[in-house]
Amino acid sequence: MIKSELIQRLTEENPHLYHRDVERIVSTVFDEIASALSAGDRVELRGFGAFSVKRRDARMGRNPRTGEAVPVPEKHVPFFKTGKELRMRLNDGADGDDDDED
Repeated sequence: MIKSELIQRLTEENPHLYHRDVERIVSTVFDEIASALSAGDRVELRGFGAFSVKRRDARMGRNPRTGEAVPVPEKHVPFFKTGKELRMRLNDGADGDDDDED
């Protein structure tokens, strides 16, 4: 599902809200999550999951075309960990807490 599909579905399920208002709400939620992550904060949505930022150390990588070693700088990447309720829903009620993700 993409953002516009989410907005459309929420608009259909909430006919008392204008499409532009639903769009503004969804954009505001996403912007607030992004702002919190940019500030180094963690965002937890109970039952759904938690967004956080992970630091990747600088390392030596390889150019896939030439095989030449190239330095890859340190970077920060967004990370999402599903909540228990979402894992259970995805696994038909099974806990799925064994962290075997294939």
